Amino acid sequence: MLLDPTPANPKPEKLSPPNFPSLRGFEVIDAAKDAVEKVCPGVVSCADIVAFAARDAAYFLSRFRVKINVPGGRLDGRRSLDSDALNNLPPPNFNVNQLIGAFAAKGLDAEDMVVLSGAHTVGRSHCSSFVSDRVAAPSDINGGFANFLKQRCPANPTSSNDPTVNQDAVTPNAFDNQYYKNVEAHKVLFASDAALLTSPATAKMVSDNANIPGWWEDKFAKAFVKMASVGVKTGYPGEIRRHCRVVN
Repeated sequence: MLLDPTPANPKPEKLSPPNFPSLRGFEVIDAAKDAVEKVCPGVVSCADIVAFAARDAAYFLSRFRVKINVPGGRLDGRRSLDSDALNNLPPPNFNVNQLIGAFAAKGLDAEDMVVLSGAHTVGRSHCSSFVSDRVAAPSDINGGFANFLKQRCPANPTSSNDPTVNQDAVTPNAFDNQYYKNVEAHKVLFASDAALLTSPATAKMVSDNANIPGWWEDKFAKAFVKMASVGVKTGYPGEIRRHCRVVN
């Protein structure tokens, strides 16, 4: 997802609809890579830097409650196609069975899926990702929350008029379990968020994560390590890029 388009590869992952224009912050990874290269040239991959940046963001935004022991040793890939993001990232309109299946395909179970969904406690989403499913069409969404979203989103978002809103309107800058409280209150953006209440098993997990102090933070740290081991490159055709935006 870090590779820029080139004449030979005009549509890399970062330009795929699930990522563009929502995915931002590439300059942060560039700065970290530049700093690391000055001290340890050719040792730390961009893939590891992304994993460590996520680890550190979770730690600081959770006020030091989420402590993740993330192993290193990844190599950077040379392949980047927009179709890979479309084929591997669950869309925001998935139902609970589709979500469980998508995560199972990566070796992650239903509880991992519910726990990792809690990352929606931070970040923003474009209106186009949820308006048609949650606001314009009948849904379980809280009426007051729907009106709140109608004030911030056009009825028919376009590429030139597609604002963003916080995924967690209560504590938007805190990495906490508020997401699950929002799910229970029917105040979440995506149909895939609301879907967690449609299965007794996942609804129980939502309740536990919402109401048991420290429960989600501990489980997130463990699930993150599992997720961070999916598809790791440790040999051919991997490399350690000198610059994160281009292959060597």
